[in-house]
Parts: sequence; C-alpha cells; structure tokens
Amino acid sequence: MNKISKGIVKGRYLILILAVLLMLPSAFLYFKTRVNYDMLSYLPKEIDTMKGQDIMVEDFGMGAFSMVIVEGMPDKDVAVLKDKLMNVDHVKDVLWQDSLMDLSIPAEMLPDELNDIFNKGDATMLFVLFDNTSSSDPVIAAIRQMRKICNEQCFISGMSGVLVDTQDLADSETPIYVGIAVICSVIVLSLAMDSFLAPFIFLAGIGMAIVYNMGSNYFLGQVSYVTKALAAVLQLGVTMDYSIFLWHSYEEQKLCSNDNNEAMAKAISATFSSVLGSSITTIAGFIALCFMSFTLGFDLGVVMSKGVLIGVICCVTVLPSMILIFDKALEKTKHKPLIPEMKGLGAFVLKHYKILLAAYLIILIPSIYGNKNVGVYYNLDSTLPKDLPSIVANDKLSDEFNMSTTHMLMLSADLPEKEVRSLTSEIEKTDGVKYALGFNTVKGAGIPEEVIPDELKESFMDDKWQILLIGSEFEVASPESGRQCDQISALAKRYDSSAMLVGEAPGTEDLIKTTDSDFTKVNSASIGIVFAIILLVFRSVSIPAILVAVIEGGIFFNMAIPFYTGTSLPFVASIVIGTIQLGSTVDYAILMTTRYLKERRSGLNKHDAISIAVQTSSKSILVSALSFFAATFGVGLYSKIDMISALCTLMARGAIVSMFCVIFVLPSFLMIFDKLILATTLGDHKDKKDVSFKETVHC
Repeated sequence: MNKISKGIVKGRYLILILAVLLMLPSAFLYFKTRVNYDMLSYLPKEIDTMKGQDIMVEDFGMGAFSMVIVEGMPDKDVAVLKDKLMNVDHVKDVLWQDSLMDLSIPAEMLPDELNDIFNKGDATMLFVLFDNTSSSDPVIAAIRQMRKICNEQCFISGMSGVLVDTQDLADSETPIYVGIAVICSVIVLSLAMDSFLAPFIFLAGIGMAIVYNMGSNYFLGQVSYVTKALAAVLQLGVTMDYSIFLWHSYEEQKLCSNDNNEAMAKAISATFSSVLGSSITTIAGFIALCFMSFTLGFDLGVVMSKGVLIGVICCVTVLPSMILIFDKALEKTKHKPLIPEMKGLGAFVLKHYKILLAAYLIILIPSIYGNKNVGVYYNLDSTLPKDLPSIVANDKLSDEFNMSTTHMLMLSADLPEKEVRSLTSEIEKTDGVKYALGFNTVKGAGIPEEVIPDELKESFMDDKWQILLIGSEFEVASPESGRQCDQISALAKRYDSSAMLVGEAPGTEDLIKTTDSDFTKVNSASIGIVFAIILLVFRSVSIPAILVAVIEGGIFFNMAIPFYTGTSLPFVASIVIGTIQLGSTVDYAILMTTRYLKERRSGLNKHDAISIAVQTSSKSILVSALSFFAATFGVGLYSKIDMISALCTLMARGAIVSMFCVIFVLPSFLMIFDKLILATTLGDHKDKKDVSFKETVHC
C-alpha cells in the first residue's frame, strides 16, 4: 500500500484529470439509465400475479388499463374522444357503451346492469386497454399523449396515471434532494472542520463518486425511483466519514513528515486500512437487502454497496489529489473548529453509567412494543399530493362510480360459456364487487350476439384466454380488498385451475405477503453478517453480541417513534431501515470499542480505559452522525413523496439515536461485561492499576 500511496501522490494531476474526464461518460449513462416507478414489478416472477401479467402481454397483447371519467359531455362527443384515444400508440382498445351496441341503437336497449357500469348522472366512463404493462415506457408515453387529447372534463385514473405523476414528481424533486443534502452537509462540515474550503473539496470528491455510481447503474438495466432518489444522499451520508478520516490523518502526518507529499502518502496508507474496515460493515448492511424476495431490496442493495466501494476508491485516489493540488488555498482558509472538544464527557458517562443503563432498559420495553406494532401502509398513491391529476381522477372514480380499482381475471378460452356466466354470477355476489364484464357476460345480459361489435370479442378473448373485468369499490391494500381478491381467486380456481387474478389490488396483496416474510429474512441476514464481521475484526464472541444489541436497541427506539406519534410508515421502511441503520452506524460502536480494547491491552483498568475511549471517540462519532443526519434530514422534510420522506427522516433520526446509544449506553455495557469481554476475546489483557490516565493517552 505504501508504493500505491506514493504512486497516487506522484500522479495526482493525472488522476484528477482522468477523474474529471470520467464524469462525462458517467453523466451520459446516468441520464440514459431507465428508472422504474412501479413497485409491483419487483414482486417475485413465479407468483400468479406476475405470471398472469406476462401472459396477458405476450399471448393476449394486453397489459395495463386505465379508466377515463368524462363529465358533462354529449354521447356523440364522447364517441369522438374515444376514436382519438384509439389512435394513441400502444392503446389496444377503448371500451365504452358503444362497444356493446352501436350508438344508433337506442340506449334504452342496453340492460341497466351494463348501463350502470358506464354511466352515472352526467358522467360516463371509458375503459382504455394498453398493449404493455403499467410501468412500461410505451404505456407511460401513451398516458402522456392521452392527457394532451383530453380536456378539463376528462380524468384519467388507474395505476399508470399514478406512475406518470410519481415520475414527474420524483424527477422534479431529485435534483433538489441533492442540493439540500449538499447545503446541510456544508453547514455541518464547516462546524466540524478546521478549513472553510475543505467541505467543498470533500463534496467535490464525493460528488464524483456519486456520478460514477449513478452512471454505472446503466449496466443494471434499470433502477427504481426510490433507489435513484435515495442513492445520492445516502452515498453522501455514509461516505463522508472517509474524507474526514483522510483529512485528519493528513494533518497529523504533516507534523512528522518532511513535506506534504510524504505526509499524504502516509495518510493514504493509514486511511485505507481504517476506511476499508469501516466500509465493510456498511456494505454488509446493504448486501443484506439483496436477500429480499421483493427485489427492490436487491436494487437498492447493489447500487448502494457499489456506491460505498466507489466512495472508498475515490477517497484514497481523487480526494488526496485534490487536497494536494489545492493545499495552499486550504491553508489560507483554516480556522479553529467550531465544535468543541468533549472534555469531561468520559468521566460524566462513567459516573452515571448505572442511571444511563437503567434509562436505556426502561425505554427499550416500549420501544420493542412500538417497533412491533407500528402502522404500515402499502397503497403508495394514498400519500401523494391530492392535486396530482391521477389522484384527482381516482377520487372522481370513487365519488362518481363508487369504485376504487379494477381486477382482470384470466380464464381459459375453453371454459364453457355456461360456466363463465355461473362464475360471473358468484363473483358479482362477492362483497364489494360492482360488476364483472366479459364477452360471455354481455351475451348473457340479453344483448343479441349479432349486434355486439367484433372488437369487443377481440378485446376479451383469444384462442387461449378470456378475460373478465371486475370492478371493486374497496381501496387497494385494505383488508376488505385482500379478502375480496382471495374470494375471487378461490371461486375462479373452482371453475378453472389455470385462472389468474391480475391487477393492482391482487398485486398489492402479493406484495403484503412477500414483504412480511422479507422483514424477518433481511433483519436476520443483516444481523448475522454484521455479527460475523465484528467477530472476525475483534476475534471475540461477546463483543459482536454487545455492539449489535446496543445498535438494535437504537433501531427499536427509532422505529417505535412513529407508533407513538400515530404515523404510518411505507412498507419498505420497516424492512430496510433496520438494515441501513445497523450497517451504517455500527461503526460508531466499533470505533469506541477498538479504543477501549487498546487501552485495556496497554494495562489500564476498565474505568480509565472506558473513560478514555468515550473521551477520544465521541467527537468523531458526533461528526459522523451529524454528517449522516445532514445528508438525509432536509430531504425528509422537503419531499412530497412520503416513501422518500419517511425513509430519509428515519435514517436521519437513526443516526442521532445510534450516536446517543454508543456514547451513553455502550460504555455501561463495557463496564458491566468487562470480565466477560476479556475472557472471550483473543489477545493479551493485563490490568495494571498503577498506570495513570495521562501516561496512556495516544496521539
């Protein structure tokens, strides 16, 4: 590493030039990377909902659908609108009352149960069927084109409309997220660092690493909008420490080196080992997300693991080059750090360690309860701004037609017409079902087959499958919706074992079932991986258990706060936050424990060893936690997308909670379990009570 460090110092100008040039293709690939806004697309491919969706697209040529509500428009104008919508690329068909009978035939001939599907008061509804899935680029483009065609009397509801609005909102907010994170980080770093220019150098280096990471996502094929929105601020938050490590090491080495180049070479070598050790637990936390069946975890885990690794590389190559090149400017902007030294903190914590531990244990009980019972929601569009076009349209659908969503039931084309009608009759009796519409149900409603347009049969049947559109008044992700989907699926399977229920509500029910098992799986994986890493680092059985227990207590407290404030969390939060908080903040505990063991091995008694560990580690832990807090808290306050806002708020609060747990609670555990730690940790531990505090303070 010494040779590599000297090579980095020697080639600093070349490294910086290459780093800047590499920004160009990375930025280009970043803008070319496809972003997925559909959470349901991350469900396992083997479940019926996903298989049914693929079959519909591949074999039936139909995927997504939307409902267009039109108010106060004469039938002849609605017919014109329908023709315009039919001409939009990737619109497979538009179903309206003239799809059942020609408009030249009196409307009175349309049976009441069918007329009620399409008309309520002065409002009428058109079903728009697309030839691809809800989140596909062609369908998103089709929705945008439909909005241009429709006027203020028309409202386009459905999942695809929500995805369009989510895309627009996320795309407009993401640059602001980065700006907020940068401003907040500059404020924190200005308080913590001894140079006004240093924060901007750090942010430039980390900014390059973020662009490289985001550009390399192109080779993953696509990333979720959650990953895209969070990756930059998360990478900034978790890798800022590495820059601070290098800076402090460089400043120390300058005191005992012949010149700045030699000092930086030594600093790179020293920083690499500490940064590598620190990054391993962070990467491990993100890798644990890859164990989720719901592959959004894999998406976020891979991107963030890659981002941390790129951050480490940039920290020991690009950042040293920038510091050396701008060294004179950095020297001119030096000032006294505004965050004071934590004098007396170690003695305070030791003096009150029993009270602090008792308080922690008392708080832990309601924290565990709150963490277990915090409310979780799965219907993500329920928290979007109410003035978005799709949300307005969905509200219109509910108010005008008393309907919230539509399911698509796929049945074998060979299922006899008589059985289809019998099944339809049973489905319509299911609680919350407004209608069940298919080719055979239209014929069964008394409409002569010769007056039914051929296009209707083509929309509902092919040589393999026939489809029923089922309207539901229950909101997606509600308990009533879940029971309804289960009942419809059970009924359909009785008639046709190959039947599959497809749509937003059935997909959301699969999402609930999948993520319930993911929670235990991911948390177990993250704890296991981090435990194993700490065990190898310290060669101890007891230390991993203590450190993980302290951080897990902080996680329980963090996740319990929403329960006691009556706040529901997006389903992803309950799965990923614990993993991220553990992987990102267990470093605080490792830092303090490393110093504690160092002092014990040097011969200090446990009181002095722990006091020194608290005293010397607290400022670094404070700066690290504040950096993570700064990168995420502002985004949490600003974002109008609750999933982004909730995740950032939880991460920001988690960093502060973990900081308090490590500074004020971990020393209590070290005091109580000192003998156990020494007995179960490899190494030489000699207790020399005559060694004084001052004689063992390390520079």
